Amino acid sequence: MRRKFRIKKNKDFQKVFKKGKSIANRQFVLYIYNEKEEKEFRVGLSVSKKIGNAVTRNKVKRLIRQVFSEEKHRFVIGKEFIIIARKPAAKMNYHEVKSSLNHLFRKAKIYQ
Repeated sequence: MRRKFRIKKNKDFQKVFKKGKSIANRQFVLYIYNEKEEKEFRVGLSVSKKIGNAVTRNKVKRLIRQVFSEEKHRFVIGKEFIIIARKPAAKMNYHEVKSSLNHLFRKAKIYQ
């Protein structure tokens, strides 16, 4: 995923947390914020140390980024997303992660 699609700064994370809405399932929490000026969507990832060691956390982040890169053509532009991984996400394979995130995306109605 390219750099322009990422949320990295703390103030951007806080803006989405405070002003956005959240939707969750057992594996992930999705925060969504409508940013009118953005011409693309942006994604921030949060994977806590509770999930596991660095290898496990990086694996979860790679899987989430892969799902976003495959589904990016279906998203509504002008949105900012933050994905928070919960503990069960550490034991999931790619297809389970994709299914779980697609469930959240449909629930949030963010597909075009």
